[in-house]
Amino acid sequence: MAVTSEQTPAKADPDSKQEEERRLHQRMEQIGRKLVVLSGKGGVGKSTVAPNLAAALAADHFKVGLLDVDIHGPSIPRLMGLEGTTLGTDGTSLLPVPVGENLAVMSIGFLLAKRTDAVIWRGPLKFGVIRQFLSDVAWGQLDFLVIDCPPGTGDEPLSVAQLVGQAALAVIVTTPQELAVSDVRRCITFCQQVGLPVAGIVENMSGFVCPQCGVSLNLFGRGGGEGLAREMGVPFLGCIPIDPGIVCGGDCGKPFATGASGPAKGAFSEVVRRIEESASEAAAGRRAGHCDSKGTACGHDQEPTHHCSCR
Repeated sequence: MAVTSEQTPAKADPDSKQEEERRLHQRMEQIGRKLVVLSGKGGVGKSTVAPNLAAALAADHFKVGLLDVDIHGPSIPRLMGLEGTTLGTDGTSLLPVPVGENLAVMSIGFLLAKRTDAVIWRGPLKFGVIRQFLSDVAWGQLDFLVIDCPPGTGDEPLSVAQLVGQAALAVIVTTPQELAVSDVRRCITFCQQVGLPVAGIVENMSGFVCPQCGVSLNLFGRGGGEGLAREMGVPFLGCIPIDPGIVCGGDCGKPFATGASGPAKGAFSEVVRRIEESASEAAAGRRAGHCDSKGTACGHDQEPTHHCSCR
């Protein structure tokens, strides 16, 4: 079955749009930091990084939401072991699916009757459902909202950047080889143009340690993400090696970041630590009256010299 535009609700009237704007602002005010997980290239492991980042932050006793805005290919329900879950409601809002004490998840995958259903929507419809996920879901008070976007710089990442408001940071995922790095370079440019500050770059699939002999093999090369970070003047968050445990965790719906120890878990813990530090520094900068973005401090009361998340 395909979910098409004919199955979507009619456009809201102006009064309801104003109410939706109010709800959106109110929801976003309750969230400390929004971490927008992006990649310019498909297949780099972005949708592996996002749920594991959310699970690791929750394990560190933060209140965390995980939002899947990959409308056409929602994989978060499978990666979190939530396939077949149905959403609840409190009468006025959708209730995200709880995972343990500190994590709640929302995905369009929860709204599809079968896992074979395809969503065939154009841009305006995708913008509308992303807005609803942000404004009509009862996220409550969160320390972090981790948002998993599809690859590229199209409708979904742009919609998120326009809707989440202040206190947002991009976490950009690449693999080491130049083919991926060249597309991720454009993703950083996208962030700069829409005023979305970059927390840093994660280099995924960075080396493989043979479990038999211990020799490290750079199957996709090494250092591409770190080199790009230097080139573009953004932080480098770390490397995550290829690890069979990541595959097993994804297929089983159990994030590797909270599982048994291993090379990938250790490396990912360091990535999470750096993201937490970046989020804390950005929050301190905003309280001091400085812009999150790379550039001139705007002071909130002056006209910014570039696209600025303080506005």
